[in-house]
Amino acid sequence: MSEEDLVEWSLRNTMALSPMSFLEHASTVYGDNLAIVFDHNVRFSWRQTHHRCLKLASALVNFGLSHNDNVAALAPNIPALYELHFGVPMAGGVLSALNTQLDVTVLALILEQLEPCKIMFVDYQLIDSALKVFEILSQRKCKLPHIVLIPRYDQEPSFSANDIPPGTLNYNELLATGKNDFEPLKPSNECNPISVNYTSGTTGILPKGVVYSHKGACVNSLAAIARFEMKQMAVFLWTVDMFRCNGWCFPWVMPLIGGTNICLRNVSAKGIFDAIHRYKVTHFCGAPTLLDMIANASPGDQRPLPHRVNVTVAGVLPPSHVLNKVSQLGFDVNIGYGMTETYGPFIVRPWNPTSDGEHTKLNYGMSEVMQNVDVKDPKTNESTPPDGKTIGEIVFKGEALMMGYLKNPQATEEAIRDGWYMTGDLGVRQPNGSITVKDRAKDMMYCEGEAVSSIEVEAVLLNHPKVLKAAVVGRCDEYLVESPFAVVELREGCSATVEEIIKFCEDHLASHMVPRSVVFGDLPVNSTGKVQKFRIREKIKTESGVTQ
Repeated sequence: MSEEDLVEWSLRNTMALSPMSFLEHASTVYGDNLAIVFDHNVRFSWRQTHHRCLKLASALVNFGLSHNDNVAALAPNIPALYELHFGVPMAGGVLSALNTQLDVTVLALILEQLEPCKIMFVDYQLIDSALKVFEILSQRKCKLPHIVLIPRYDQEPSFSANDIPPGTLNYNELLATGKNDFEPLKPSNECNPISVNYTSGTTGILPKGVVYSHKGACVNSLAAIARFEMKQMAVFLWTVDMFRCNGWCFPWVMPLIGGTNICLRNVSAKGIFDAIHRYKVTHFCGAPTLLDMIANASPGDQRPLPHRVNVTVAGVLPPSHVLNKVSQLGFDVNIGYGMTETYGPFIVRPWNPTSDGEHTKLNYGMSEVMQNVDVKDPKTNESTPPDGKTIGEIVFKGEALMMGYLKNPQATEEAIRDGWYMTGDLGVRQPNGSITVKDRAKDMMYCEGEAVSSIEVEAVLLNHPKVLKAAVVGRCDEYLVESPFAVVELREGCSATVEEIIKFCEDHLASHMVPRSVVFGDLPVNSTGKVQKFRIREKIKTESGVTQ
């Protein structure tokens, strides 16, 4: 065949990549297998789930949803939100699962950016927040989306007509209007948007809307099977929020392997241990606080596990004693590294208690399924040498990267250069081919002529038995000499002195990395629990009068 013939053949036989096809696959291959469990009595097979999602898509089209229309959802990890991950794209829409912990002013800003947003699905427990958001939008003369109220699965919520806007729909009633023989609307282009996920927000400030594509979601879901060591018919416990990077793409992963989703409205140590015993859970994921929750669970909640369970966390590493305790309880811990712009964890590696002696170092393999990872000099854009010392910016390239930021071309252009996503994280390449994450570029300190990672100092502080949380920033004195400044939150019932904390750091860190100042108190965090270091810097600047 000539090259022209090959190109023509390829175009004729190319199908747009999309995870929507995964659900039909599950219905055909794993039809009778359990797909969703919620509150013990709510159970759907893969065939039932497929039919419910088809009916949802059909109902949305009948309601007037058009190609690339935005659909918002404010709900915890319940079956309806799972179904929306298929039903909305199958109707040609774009799903935006909203952070249920965000301030109503931020939620209003998000909905304003999503405009036109035709429909907003709201869980019955969050209707008050949604109505406050609508009040703000009304004052701004914004067009309000139609509310679809998601009721409890065992009974209808008791709301008076005055509690909700006229025209509010009921999720179950909407579903009943759809047809399960509906033909899903396939994306005309695999780069069409499938969802918009928002980064962590600050009160009154609009977070960035990260746009995912059908292709990116498909590729990332396929990669996740290897990345998270998922086996056929795995049982996944929903401890990672579906509003975070579409639940790290797990809604689309599970039908591929015919697994079971155990949905949780609220996450607790007791709920985790009970689900493992009741449903034989094999995997769950989330923030590192999960591990602290498990390690410090009451003896009544902690139960010997019937089998090893795979748990992946992404974020600041918990103290080594927490990791060891969780491992001893029967959990295989994996550490993930990524961000919203990379569909969640981009690199995942197993935590090994025998080889991770240097707990403060975040080491990750350079190779990743269908992706490229590198560390580049920000000035020359050349790869740094693998010497374990030369610091550069960690960059990603591959199919599973965001399309860009919604309605923010300037931020998109700054984040993606020559096809590489600039993470803003600093790291070094090691001789063995791995990378070590040092710090956020804006958080790196330079003390006594040496680069100091706030992450490494915080990791040591967190290993102190009395310390619950810690944040470290650089503080300049009147001579503009920078040194580490630590804010420490102690565990309940514990007390410590500044001298005790500094002495602990001196025993575990080089002298230039030891905090010169330590204060005790609550850490400023945003709605997702992420520490807001800029507020610590602002307080230092206000109190000292020295420019940081």
